[in-house]
Amino acid sequence: MIQRIQSIYLSIVTLLTASLFYLKFVALSTQETLYSMYYNGIFVGESNTGKLVTDMMAFTILLITGVIVSIITIFLHKRRLLQIRVAALNIGLQLGLTGLIYFFTRSVGKEIEVVYSFQYPVVFPLISVVLLIMAIKAIGKDEALIRSLDRIR
Repeated sequence: MIQRIQSIYLSIVTLLTASLFYLKFVALSTQETLYSMYYNGIFVGESNTGKLVTDMMAFTILLITGVIVSIITIFLHKRRLLQIRVAALNIGLQLGLTGLIYFFTRSVGKEIEVVYSFQYPVVFPLISVVLLIMAIKAIGKDEALIRSLDRIR
């Protein structure tokens, strides 16, 4: 059922993941230059319109996939076991997003010796993982309830 609590959890996951397209993840700085990490790369300056330092195509693809999988998971409410599996896949994608943020930050940090500070959107994939676990538990409860009602008949 689409009006269940897991649909709210999955909707929040979708919104958190989609918001990563608009927010800065990491601020990197040397003594003379400031760099910013966005979903599509690391740029010189404060916005993503400056000179591109590192392209993050893998992160962009993973982010797009995460948003699509989150939307699909919401609409699998009639097939609960498949919804659990797709939500588990989404947990892997969210952990991959976190890992890629860390990887790109460390690799650029080694190349140009910068000091980096993570911004608040870095925790969005981790919050999404917690919400996905809560959604999986709620879906499991629904499945158990449906099976118990079938047993009574």
